[in-house]
Amino acid sequence: MRNSFFKYGVALFILALLFNYYFQKNYSFPLIVLVLLAIGFYNTVQTKHAILRNFPILGYFRYFFEMISPEIQQYFIERSTDGKPFSRNQRTLVYQRAKNIEATTPFGTQLELNRSSYEGIKHAMFPKKVNENLPRVWIGGKDCRQPYEASLLNISAMSFGALSENAVKALNQGAHKGNFYHNTGEGGLTEFHLQGGDITWQIGTGYFGCRTPEGNFDAEKFKEKASLPQVKMIEIKLSQGAKPGHGGVLPAQKNTPEIAKIRGVEPNTTVLSPPSHTAFHDAKGLVQFIAKLRELSNGKPIGMKLCIGNTVDFETLCQEMVAADCYPDFITVDGAEGGTGAAPLEFVDGVGMPLEPALIFVNKALIHWNIRDKVRVICSGKVISGYTILRALALGADLCNSARGFMFSLGCIQALRCNTNECPTGVATQNKMLMKGLVVTDKSERVYQFHKNTLHAANELLAAAGKNSFSEVDASIFMRGDEFEHLSDLYFPDNLTSVTH
Repeated sequence: MRNSFFKYGVALFILALLFNYYFQKNYSFPLIVLVLLAIGFYNTVQTKHAILRNFPILGYFRYFFEMISPEIQQYFIERSTDGKPFSRNQRTLVYQRAKNIEATTPFGTQLELNRSSYEGIKHAMFPKKVNENLPRVWIGGKDCRQPYEASLLNISAMSFGALSENAVKALNQGAHKGNFYHNTGEGGLTEFHLQGGDITWQIGTGYFGCRTPEGNFDAEKFKEKASLPQVKMIEIKLSQGAKPGHGGVLPAQKNTPEIAKIRGVEPNTTVLSPPSHTAFHDAKGLVQFIAKLRELSNGKPIGMKLCIGNTVDFETLCQEMVAADCYPDFITVDGAEGGTGAAPLEFVDGVGMPLEPALIFVNKALIHWNIRDKVRVICSGKVISGYTILRALALGADLCNSARGFMFSLGCIQALRCNTNECPTGVATQNKMLMKGLVVTDKSERVYQFHKNTLHAANELLAAAGKNSFSEVDASIFMRGDEFEHLSDLYFPDNLTSVTH
């Protein structure tokens, strides 16, 4: 990118000189070009701003519109609370925490707080002292021989291929510094994941990284990679919220020869993972596969990820677990609103159970079968703040994963071009020119800071609620708008015409 800008910039400067010599007869135009050339060249070598690094001059137009956005957005484009799937306010919160700058907002809430839709935390009259230690959760059941102490917040599944090499490196280096885990996604465990951070290796229906030439599960390849010390847990992917029952999608333009070699597929072709596994075909087979992976990995925590669809299927799985006395060490629950780089619109908008009812159902189903204490529940879906962490715990989770939150920390601007290989910030692309804009050393620090500051915010909310431990968090610490009607009836019944103090 730097060489191209310099080459075309010098050519433009020479043209400006020729134009000046033959037509203008003063040096204002060449001088302007020279100043722009100097600014642009500086932007190609700076490491803080991916947009300006990739688009040395045009990138300023984005920052200009951001500067005047309070007026432009409010009246013409988008209000701060209306962006989808994440509002501008939510994205700004992540950017501020990732840059470790003051994450405050002026002039009061911009949300409409009315009785029908309001939801909030019941703060205590006498809050507790804020704990400065970041919370952790042990994962590992009775058959696990290498239990793992996980952070309360971790990086959710995102594959190399969907994300760039630099993005994966930055995520893992940030995870290493902050002592939290990084889920590989179903694209396989690569050298770019092995930057020192803890790994949850996800095994999808394509078995990338532990795959036979025919596309089936290869036990020996799995055993080899599962023995790596960086691999702390293994996650069997049954489905994901954005496209449950469909299987992963890697667009042809992102399937480079390098990625094709890692996955064991043909380059420059769209890679569609099968909708279901070939290593098992029912709940009983899944339980047996969990036991098999536990042995092959020498007792590391084995779990599964799924989006809830037919609730009978999950009940059947619980029944098989009890019958075999074999349980996953964790279950990652994804909601139908989950993110993805590429999926058919019908699956994105119309398949699967949303996260809130899914977490409630999984939690109650495990309690019903008397196995809740044997399994950790991980929430995976739109977790970007301390509030969303507490909300997930109140719904039944033990810990959380975040994908898009950590993408924002890398510099993602929600351009919604993940499936085109044209991500302007170098996060979700295999375009080498765009990828260079994402500087690993800078962005890994932002990943670390986002994680640290978000968990600190969760600690502050916990203290505000009058609780000492996240294990105390349940639905009772939250209030909803419909409760206000009950309070009104309690203290101001219909037959009470006046109040005397």
